[in-house]
Amino acid sequence: MQYAMNPSRLLTHSLKKHPHGECVTRILAAALEAVEPARAVRQHLRREGDTLTIGEQTYDLTQFERVLVIAFGKAGLPMSQAAADVLGPRLDQGIVVTKSNPKEAPPILRFFRGGHPVPDERSLAASEAVLRLLSHTTPRDLVLCLISGGGSALLTAPVAGVTLDDLQSLTRSLLACGASIGEINTLRKHLSRVKGGRLAQQAAPARLVSLILSDVVGDPLDVIASGPTVPDPTTYQDALAILRRYRIANETPPAILAHLQRGAAGEIPETPKPGDPIFEGVQNVIVGNNERAARAAMAQAQAEGFHPLLLTTALQGEAREAGRVLAAILRQAAASGEPVPRPACILAGGETTVTLAAHHGPGGRNQELALGAVETLRGAAEVMLISLATDGEDGPTDAAGAVVTGETWGRAASRGLYPPELLARNAAYTFFDPLGDLLKPGATQTNVCDLVFLFAF
Repeated sequence: MQYAMNPSRLLTHSLKKHPHGECVTRILAAALEAVEPARAVRQHLRREGDTLTIGEQTYDLTQFERVLVIAFGKAGLPMSQAAADVLGPRLDQGIVVTKSNPKEAPPILRFFRGGHPVPDERSLAASEAVLRLLSHTTPRDLVLCLISGGGSALLTAPVAGVTLDDLQSLTRSLLACGASIGEINTLRKHLSRVKGGRLAQQAAPARLVSLILSDVVGDPLDVIASGPTVPDPTTYQDALAILRRYRIANETPPAILAHLQRGAAGEIPETPKPGDPIFEGVQNVIVGNNERAARAAMAQAQAEGFHPLLLTTALQGEAREAGRVLAAILRQAAASGEPVPRPACILAGGETTVTLAAHHGPGGRNQELALGAVETLRGAAEVMLISLATDGEDGPTDAAGAVVTGETWGRAASRGLYPPELLARNAAYTFFDPLGDLLKPGATQTNVCDLVFLFAF
């Protein structure tokens, strides 16, 4: 198998010294390879002459004057390159918005770099370029959207009266308060000219098809990248309720509050809803998700001689608490052989959240989940918990997650590091970095939520 990355890049101190370290990294790498974006696009996008097959539908390219590509998200580069390869000379123009500029790319694609997780001026410039491209579409245009995680921040076009500073302030508040991605994106959809189905509005009357790499638990199309090409079931009232729920209304910029209140009063049109005729010419296709990555990891684990068990792909909640629960499951498996006997590989997928303390250290949800597991696994023999962000980026750090064993507590204590103290200030990176047990594979250019691996050897 050709992996998305060299498995050795996933090795940490604990994995390097463990006799099963290399096979563990092969299992992790198999998960990432299964959702490699270019492969995912090619599996769902095929062309034979003038016949283009997308998912279960076919398109006669002779019926279109132009074929346009718009890609945005962390996987934008490989997805757009694969689409350009498939479309060949039938591709007329494309815009790609990613976190980093490519070293090499097809000249027909115009690349923009945007800010993430907080949007910046580059995000606005990219969005305006997309809107200009879509401003002259006709029924004889085919627009192919390639959407992946991170798209909400990378493609940002605020409504009139709301500034970039306003959006940046709100985004930081939402990321810090522990709101779910669905709640965060409900706010984003009602403050944007491209989210919540409004990109479909902008593309009309063209035929619109979206290939979507899901980074949201359960694959809700209206939440992934804030649902730019699907109906939005949420409302302005929902957005205001979220601000009240997390008690951040008082710190929300006045322009945002005023806009949401006007919307709730019916003074501003809602986002397009289910049943809106603009979606009659839209096809949305999921090309990769957390479950696909998890099942590939399970298959590799079985090939490596483990007893595999997929526990869930709907893991959510506070990261540290999820870590404690998963560590307890692992401890039980090690002691009793339940729910699967040794050698066991139990996997949970999903996406947790972190509520930040007023003064917090570096970390991310995967690192915090791992730190939450350290005390429960203290002293356990031949066990390992690994929490991995599939995009290779966990919070504002250069780590993707961390590795915990029964020896982690003792190794940390010898350095004066104690989990409760560092959990209190969300400083998981500070805990794991001196131990050499941070996963640092670099950006994977895919993004399908997180995976937590529980090994009992």
